[in-house]
Amino acid sequence: QVQLVESGGGLVQAGGSLKLSCAASVSLFSILEMGWYRQAPGKQRELVASITRTGNTNYADFVKGRFTISRDNIKNTVYLQMNSLKPEDTAVYYCKAIAFGISNWGQGTQVTVSS
Repeated sequence: QVQLVESGGGLVQAGGSLKLSCAASVSLFSILEMGWYRQAPGKQRELVASITRTGNTNYADFVKGRFTISRDNIKNTVYLQMNSLKPEDTAVYYCKAIAFGISNWGQGTQVTVSS
């Protein structure tokens, strides 16, 4: 089982930036894919961005050009740089890691964007 710890959430004004971090308890090379998801109140959890072991990235249309996912293989950490934030980006952001055939989730970090 992979332990994931997210950090970096908070309150920011519209147009601002935040950088989320997700630290994994194992080497990123053991993880097939890592992703950031979000869940707003009353809505289903949705994919924001993902990155594979080989570095391929995928983004939801609603964040393309604003968010960037990256990884630090030495620190076993995946990041989500969020720029030009909008009030509709307000949600709990979760980190997910697919490893050893299992999906592992972090505890989530709250992101609130004020207008």
